[in-house]
Amino acid sequence: MLKGIPSILSPELLKVLMEMGHGDEIILADGNFPAASHTNRLLRSDGHGVPELLEAVLSLFPLDTYSEQPVALMAKVPGDTVETPIWATYEDIIRTQMPPQIEYVERFAFYERAKKAYAIVATSEKALYANVILKKGVISE
Repeated sequence: MLKGIPSILSPELLKVLMEMGHGDEIILADGNFPAASHTNRLLRSDGHGVPELLEAVLSLFPLDTYSEQPVALMAKVPGDTVETPIWATYEDIIRTQMPPQIEYVERFAFYERAKKAYAIVATSEKALYANVILKKGVISE
């Protein structure tokens, strides 16, 4: 345990967050996302949801202020009527760092982008369309 580090963040995840550089992306994936087949750097956060993990990550991780949309969500498939209240939760969490500037990425384009991400964190999130991409910014202090 360390002071000031959210206990939900595993040592492996902390290492990855430290390794990442400006512009690198990390995905917090819901339980339905095909994480293992889309990355060589898979981290597990079983038993946790994306909102609690997002809040913990953003307490240490600066979003990219040089990017117009440093956060991306998987867009709903056209015609899918599922509700996505988790998106509002994400906006509230992101707002603690900056105004939410969110890109909505078509499902298969999201999968392709995931293959290029620095890492994917697989969670037990049950909400649909709960996958989020975070682009790392810089520490200027």
